[in-house]
Amino acid sequence: MKIYKILNNNVIVTLDAKGNELIVTGRGIGFKKHTGDLIDTSLIEKQFSLDNKETYPKFEELLSKIPFEVLTTSEVIINHAKLCIDGKLHDSIYISLTDHIHFAIERHKQGFDIPNGFLWEIKKFYPKEFQIGLYALTIIKERLSIELPEDEAGFITFHIVNAQLNDTMPNIVNMTKIMREILNIVKYHFNFEYDENSLSYQRFVTHLKFFAHRILSHSKQIPQDNSLYELVRQKYKLAYLCTKQIDLHLIQQYQHPLSDDESLYLTIHIERLRTELKHNVK
Repeated sequence: MKIYKILNNNVIVTLDAKGNELIVTGRGIGFKKHTGDLIDTSLIEKQFSLDNKETYPKFEELLSKIPFEVLTTSEVIINHAKLCIDGKLHDSIYISLTDHIHFAIERHKQGFDIPNGFLWEIKKFYPKEFQIGLYALTIIKERLSIELPEDEAGFITFHIVNAQLNDTMPNIVNMTKIMREILNIVKYHFNFEYDENSLSYQRFVTHLKFFAHRILSHSKQIPQDNSLYELVRQKYKLAYLCTKQIDLHLIQQYQHPLSDDESLYLTIHIERLRTELKHNVK
C-alpha cells in the first residue's frame, strides 16, 4: 500500500485494488511521509471505505482539522451505535457526529454549553438512541477527560436518528420545501452564495431537517431559561435580524411562530454560517 494523499500526521489516503480512495488512520502514520511512500501497515488502526463517494471530500476536510483522539472516540461511539440499532447508519454519521463532538468539546472548554430544548422529547421518542448518547458521554469522559452535560447526549441522539433517515421518511417532500424556504431567506438576507461543501452549511442543513420535522409534526417544546436567548440575541444581532425574517415567514405560511429556543438555535447556526462565508470572501 502506498500513500496517495496525506491529511495530517495521523490520517492518510491510499487507493484500493480498484482505484477507489481509502482513508487510513493511525497514530503517526503520516509523520515525515510523502506521497508515494509505502505505508507502515503496523501503524494502521482503522480504514474507512465509505459507500457514498460524495462524502469523501467532507470527511477528508474534517479529519484534517480535528485531533486524532476525537476521531477515534467518535469511531468507538459509532461502532457501538451500529451494534445497538437495527438497520444501517448512513455514512454521513462519520462527518456529522465527529464534527459535533469536536465542536461540543470546544464550546464546553469556553464555558458555552447549549441547553437542549428537545431533551424531554428525545428521551421519550428515541429511548434507544438516547442511551447511545449517554454511552457517548461516558466514552468522551473516559477517553478525553471532558465531562459534557446530559443535553449533549440529546444532541448526539439527533445525529444518530438523522443517520437512520431515508427517502421513505414521512413528510420528506414538505420538510425539503421548508428547508429550501429557510435557506433562501438566509441567502437573500445576506446576499451570498452557499458553499455547500462547507461544514457550517452541512451543520445548518442537519439542524433544519429536525426543525422542519418539528413544524410538520406540530410537536410542542418545553420552555427553557431564556437568559442564553437574550445573550445570543444581543451578541449576534445581524443573524438575529435574519431569524426574525424566518419567524415572520413561518407565521404567515405555517402559523408557526418561533419559540425563544428555536430562535436561539437558528441564530447560532446562521451566525456561524455568516461568519465563515464572510471570512472566506476575504
